[in-house]
Amino acid sequence: MSGKAWIFGDEINSDLLAPGLYMKSSNEIMASHCLESVDAAFAKSVQPGDVIVAGHNFGVGSAREQAALSLQILKVGAVLAESFARIFYRNALNFGVPCLFFPQYKEISAGDKVGVDAVAGKIQNFSTGKSYMVDPIPAHLMEMITDGGLIPHLKKKMAKGHTAQGLQQ
Repeated sequence: MSGKAWIFGDEINSDLLAPGLYMKSSNEIMASHCLESVDAAFAKSVQPGDVIVAGHNFGVGSAREQAALSLQILKVGAVLAESFARIFYRNALNFGVPCLFFPQYKEISAGDKVGVDAVAGKIQNFSTGKSYMVDPIPAHLMEMITDGGLIPHLKKKMAKGHTAQGLQQ
């Protein structure tokens, strides 16, 4: 996948991704306000496949899964960050949003065209010509992400006749 880089700093809180003011609204309305207090143009301008690049502890704060859901609704291609809040990281994978630990996040600028190969762990900055290798997302998690997240993945497995016992193996 590839897209435009959207740059955010450290400690991007889950409340910024899914503002509490919109929690009783539809998920789509909530997503339309994603990160608006940091970048008012983000939710209105982000395109499918665009990549969020951030610093330390992305997704910190409340455990609301709507933070990751907002990124899925907006069709963010991936999140690259120095580190993630643990619950946000798992929620993002569960919603099919690839998240990769990217210590070189400061080498990407806003608007750069970025390519992400989560399976190979390869990040390319097409704007500068630089490539980076990071830890890939494990194959079993990439299968879940490719299926659209945890629930679609489980539905696919169940449709193929896998039992709950077989899913644990």
